[in-house]
Amino acid sequence: MGRALLAEIVEALARTHGEPEPPPPRGALEWLAWETVGYLCDDARRAEAFAALRKKTRLQTGRILAVPIAELTAITRIGGIHPGLRAQRLHEIAERVQEEFGGDLDAVLARPEKEALAALKKFPAIGRPGAEKILLMTGARPLLALDSNGLRTLVRLGFGTEAKGYDATYRSVAAALAGEIAGRDCAWLARAHHLLRRHGQTLCRRSEPRCGACPLSGLCAWVTGTTERA
Repeated sequence: MGRALLAEIVEALARTHGEPEPPPPRGALEWLAWETVGYLCDDARRAEAFAALRKKTRLQTGRILAVPIAELTAITRIGGIHPGLRAQRLHEIAERVQEEFGGDLDAVLARPEKEALAALKKFPAIGRPGAEKILLMTGARPLLALDSNGLRTLVRLGFGTEAKGYDATYRSVAAALAGEIAGRDCAWLARAHHLLRRHGQTLCRRSEPRCGACPLSGLCAWVTGTTERA
């Protein structure tokens, strides 16, 4: 069995799941707000919380800081668990953007990739995958930027190896796909990100994966037993 190319996988997922609807955030600050306003919730609840935050603050740092934590918590509660912590993080994000980036986080996007990633990783709960996602979704850098669902899908398909640590697994998959994403633009990679994420959420789930409904089962190393099951 030959391993499918990423392009073949993406097109198969598009036929199965349909074309993905891009999330509402655009700039770097909006993406930080999007990631923070929801946690362990579905996309509809995250979007509801994000819309409420936008209405309340216009997603401007000064306005975010002017909203009491209790009022922000009422918004983050829409988006899942630990709402108080995430409300505090919104204040921290806004304060850091003002103090360290002159109120303009989008200026970071024009920096060299290594510097941009380092700057974005300063924000709470943003690791390398999250920082890469912001660079990709804002159109700043064509990066793979996988979430946990997409990463699991690709590992099961035979790309890279699953390590004990998430970061090591992420690096392994990124290295395995380096040649296949070379030359791809941000729009193509963002589409791949959304489709792989959707597939991991609905069919290639961590527990009770629906392999019988998967369009990739005939190409999947996990199904055929050629790689260790996650």
